[in-house]
Amino acid sequence: MVLQGEKITLWRGEEYDYPDAYGFVPFLTSYIHEDSKIHPAMIVVPGGAYRKVSPSEAQLPAEEFYGAGCNVFVLTYTINLLDEPLDLQPLRDIARAVRLIRKRSDIYSIDPDRIALCGFSAGGHLCASLCVHYMDITEKDPGYRTVSARPDAAILCYPVITSGKYAHRDSMTALLGGNPDAKKLRYMSLEHYVTEDTPPCFLWQTATDTSVPVENSYLYAMACRRTGVKFAHHVFSEGVHGMSVATETWLERDFGVPYTLEQIRRLSDAVTAGRTKYPPEQGRRIAEEFGLSGQKKEKWTAEEKDRIRETLGEVGIWPRMAELWLEKIWRKS
Repeated sequence: MVLQGEKITLWRGEEYDYPDAYGFVPFLTSYIHEDSKIHPAMIVVPGGAYRKVSPSEAQLPAEEFYGAGCNVFVLTYTINLLDEPLDLQPLRDIARAVRLIRKRSDIYSIDPDRIALCGFSAGGHLCASLCVHYMDITEKDPGYRTVSARPDAAILCYPVITSGKYAHRDSMTALLGGNPDAKKLRYMSLEHYVTEDTPPCFLWQTATDTSVPVENSYLYAMACRRTGVKFAHHVFSEGVHGMSVATETWLERDFGVPYTLEQIRRLSDAVTAGRTKYPPEQGRRIAEEFGLSGQKKEKWTAEEKDRIRETLGEVGIWPRMAELWLEKIWRKS
């Protein structure tokens, strides 16, 4: 097991203001090789419908890409658990993350021209959002203003892509509220914004995903094909949504320290203490729902786990496929 390293805060206090933060500030968690080599960088972006930053898609993929030779950073970005729409704050978080890592490439022993993203579900939407909208996210901090936020490649795992017919509605509601402006809603439908300058991407999903329709991946892949963006697209025949690295460790929910739940933990404490507009008992429900007591919560019955286990062999090959694809992208860049 690779031990998590430095916690890297993305924003200074005066730069960050989200109403339901209660002291939380978005951050990266690093997994850095202790050698003298220069490595590609991988930013892992967990999913969670923009309602949480899922621990199941944090340390496990970080360990995978670390083992493949990357210096890895897990992004814990702003989420909307209750009712404060996010708008562009998560996109600002990930843009700052890319700029920070690129600016500090010497410190983190990474190649500033080989910074990849790996996003899961809503985290895939966030990664793809940066891939198509990176020019829109300007910086007030002069130290980052001239640093590019464009990633060099992206791995999109069962991603949310569209706000149209096949949308994952809760993700769109978390971003924009229950009655979003039509222009903002279209901006979040990423298939419309792929251009020849969009970074190359690797997409994968399962055909039987009942949470995020597989058409999301097809829409982005077709947009890449139309515009000449290099891409790979793999659809596995069977599997549930949210399979992360699709291993027995994932199935048994051994995710390591759930540091990605920090915003939820701070919100739960504030609500329970009566420091918010929400009733205190809601804070206790949040703590129970997310297992903040430290107890591992079961997600599936034994029968469900047996059915999922049968799909691990097929789906579990995706990390190696993505790593081989990425090696080819790096060689040609």
